[in-house]
Amino acid sequence: MGARGERQRHLRFGRLRFGRLRPGRLMLRLAPPLALIVLAVPLAFGVLGTVLPALGYLPALGGTRLTLAPFAELLAQPGIVRSSIQALLIGLATTAVSLVLVAGFVCAWYGTRAFAFIQHLVSPLLAVPHAAAAFGFAFMIAPSGYLARLVSPWATGWERPPDWLIVNDPAGLALIAGLVLKEVPFLLLVTLAALPQVPATRAQELSQSLGYGLLAGFMFTVWPALYRQIRLAVFAVIAYASANVDVAIILGPTTPETLPVRLVGWMNDPDLSMRFMACAGAVLQIGVTATAIAIWVAMERAMHILAERVCETGRRFRRDGAMRMLAGAAMTVQALLVFGGLAILALWSVSGLWQFPDALPANLSLRSWKQSLPVLAGPLATTIIVGVAATAISLAIALACLQRENETGRTGGNRALALVYLPLLVPQIGFLFGLQLLLVAADADANWAALIGAHVIFVLPYVFLSLSAPWRAYDRRYEAIAAALGATTGRIFWRVRLPMLTRAVLAASAVGFAVSVGQYLPTLLVGAGRFPTITTEAVALGSGGNRRVIGVYAFLQMMLPFIGFVLAGLVPALLFRNRRAIRGV
Repeated sequence: MGARGERQRHLRFGRLRFGRLRPGRLMLRLAPPLALIVLAVPLAFGVLGTVLPALGYLPALGGTRLTLAPFAELLAQPGIVRSSIQALLIGLATTAVSLVLVAGFVCAWYGTRAFAFIQHLVSPLLAVPHAAAAFGFAFMIAPSGYLARLVSPWATGWERPPDWLIVNDPAGLALIAGLVLKEVPFLLLVTLAALPQVPATRAQELSQSLGYGLLAGFMFTVWPALYRQIRLAVFAVIAYASANVDVAIILGPTTPETLPVRLVGWMNDPDLSMRFMACAGAVLQIGVTATAIAIWVAMERAMHILAERVCETGRRFRRDGAMRMLAGAAMTVQALLVFGGLAILALWSVSGLWQFPDALPANLSLRSWKQSLPVLAGPLATTIIVGVAATAISLAIALACLQRENETGRTGGNRALALVYLPLLVPQIGFLFGLQLLLVAADADANWAALIGAHVIFVLPYVFLSLSAPWRAYDRRYEAIAAALGATTGRIFWRVRLPMLTRAVLAASAVGFAVSVGQYLPTLLVGAGRFPTITTEAVALGSGGNRRVIGVYAFLQMMLPFIGFVLAGLVPALLFRNRRAIRGV
């Protein structure tokens, strides 16, 4: 009896391990190499396609020998040094401010009710596209913006907008502030995902028992380990902020423009010979971003030494009430600025006459919507088709990789995480220029497949990162019970694990769709201007002065991801309305 039971057990677990669905097994085996191809191959070929023209080699345009002439032409451009320094400083300043806000808030309020409240307040901001947030912020802080209207004329005496250069200021302060508003939610959510991997609660209790204040205790005991978990995400913020294009067009300086904005202008110049200089500039941008990351690593070491010196003093920093309130207030204000800006966008889209300094429009009208809707149909359809397709492909690859990881028991460690972050660590301009030129040479540009593939490069990392934490936290005892009842691996996946993780899968899909909606540069370059989306049209309107039309486009750009997140919350509630435990998974 014992031998027969042992054979049955081996047969049962043999079915669990090897399964019966050959196509499914093949897909699982191919998933990790496919993810490598999707993430690394376009990036590698894109960088190569950027470096070669930067060295003068592009036979299609007559470049048949290597030369440094494109770099010489680049360095001869007026203001190129200032543009490069601006990109460097904007990347570092945005990352530093965003990380300080997140670290201060998490260290000061972790484990409190206020932490949960502000966490839920800030988390939805990840779904807001960068361009929509930038437009809303611009409408708030401009000399004729809503903040000036709220205090005029009763507090300021302004009957006309002041002649102040706030938006597009030469120092790039408005651009830094606009980027911070969007990077804070990203870093906060990455930090929240990393918190379960460190003994935060026990360390916090230990530090308080030693007499440390809440902020200092968490900072000294938990934050170093937590920072190691989010370090790649911090590097991704540096790369994005130093090479940003869409937000820089809306909020950035114009005399001169930042380096990424100038590069896009050169790449789209009717004079095809400008491609050589544009690619040289893209290589320069890669160097600027790499320099910013190197400076950040040096700052990390300096801060580590400083923290050790402070710890050695033995000070407990018990009186941290003012600092804790400041950290909480800063996080709340940044969230309210984004929500306020989005509300102003919606109001401008339906406003009639709205003169300064009136706080509200004289009347409401749907005229802007009626005029814009016929023109919006094409970009809206393109946005939805590309977003849904890119998200579906990314979700399939992510699920297959995670299921393969589940069966093999190998997570891949830091190498896998670095692979996921790879497209986020290299500036988009640094490889999209080359990718576009290679697609043109292969006569494969400006088609649906190329555009969707370009979006997958950036959507897949976010889908994988959003889904990996709940996937790995899943209680595998449910699978053990199903296996004991004779279920195969495929049946367990489709009938047990996937239904229980429906909410997490839909949430990751909503994040991926939001990322696709916000993609500006891949759509502009790979689509070659033939596939306009809501984002590209909204940014193009940024140079105009019609706030009502901008409000329509930016509000619609914001609503698309919002609808995705609403569906991600409603669908599990409807599917599992009679299964309360599954609804909360």
